[in-house]
Amino acid sequence: MSSLVSQPFYHKLSHTLIALALITLAIYLGQDILVPLAMATLLAVLLRPVESWLTRRGIPKIMSISLAVILAILIVAGLATLLSMQLADFSDEWPKLRKNINDFYLDARRWIRNEYSVSYRQQDQYLKKAQTQTMENFQGGETLGVITGPLGNLILLPIYIFLLLYYRTMLLLFMVELFSKEHTEKVMEVLGEIKSIIQSYMVGLLLETGAVAILNCIGLLILNVQYAILLGIMAAILNLVPYIGGLVAVVLAVMVTFISHPDANTILGVVAIFLAVQFIDNNFLVPLVIGSKVKINALVSIVGVLVGGAVAGVSGMFLSIPVIAMMKVVFDRVEGLKAWGILLGDETPKESKRNLFKFKKKKEPEIVQD
Repeated sequence: MSSLVSQPFYHKLSHTLIALALITLAIYLGQDILVPLAMATLLAVLLRPVESWLTRRGIPKIMSISLAVILAILIVAGLATLLSMQLADFSDEWPKLRKNINDFYLDARRWIRNEYSVSYRQQDQYLKKAQTQTMENFQGGETLGVITGPLGNLILLPIYIFLLLYYRTMLLLFMVELFSKEHTEKVMEVLGEIKSIIQSYMVGLLLETGAVAILNCIGLLILNVQYAILLGIMAAILNLVPYIGGLVAVVLAVMVTFISHPDANTILGVVAIFLAVQFIDNNFLVPLVIGSKVKINALVSIVGVLVGGAVAGVSGMFLSIPVIAMMKVVFDRVEGLKAWGILLGDETPKESKRNLFKFKKKKEPEIVQD
């Protein structure tokens, strides 16, 4: 029986691509179940040290898990309360904001009429048509699922976390028993490194998000921007989505600032603050706080985020980086898949040891003179 290594390259490549395609299709079709379960797995690994610390203090396992989950819920509820208070202040300014929006709307209509020769009557017809289509979409049967889906997942998330922590030993034993005994040590090594990567990534992500929120708020408060805390925290939360979240945060902050502070200097100052924070985050916070556990090159990260967004929306974008990191751990230890691990990683061949891309210059024949 021939092994995986002895098979032709095209045979191994086709099997690998088919497996990845089937996994992607399964995630796409079952994202309503798999994505919340994956989020719960990350949070369960993050809360495992808390549960372990409580258990070592003599607290029963069920009580320790419950306290860890309640602590996470309280932290999220506190953050939601802070944001809701800021949103309440934001709503108090609605008359002023409505006036600014109305002025901008009239200027935009005037500009469209002058530049594209579209009369006000035609613009009204386009707006009424768009409004009618929007109302039809909201009255459709799928709207209830769109609204209640995230709410249902939010309710199920603590239950998933509790059960994953409670049945942790059984799940680990299941993963070990899937493979033959000769691979037990390697499987345990892979599971241990995956746990280390997830914990390092999640803890680092929380610390990074807190630091980014503080820097955003300080910069916006210095510029005396209204709703500085709201914008700073929301931008830090959006920054959880790699690469794309930072751009969305800048656009959102500029839009809100334009409504309340329409002068160009303030808007340019907000853009400068966010660009400076992004520079500090990418060059100092991410390498220092998240560390070197997640070694994925930038190209694969960007493509992975886009694929995750196409497959499972914003949740897929957030989950893409840890999933790719776990895939790299597996690929590095499976014979026949190590090339894929190299593709995902950020380590380039050292030319001093392996001259992969250097062409040897042909030696010119020496001319012997008599």
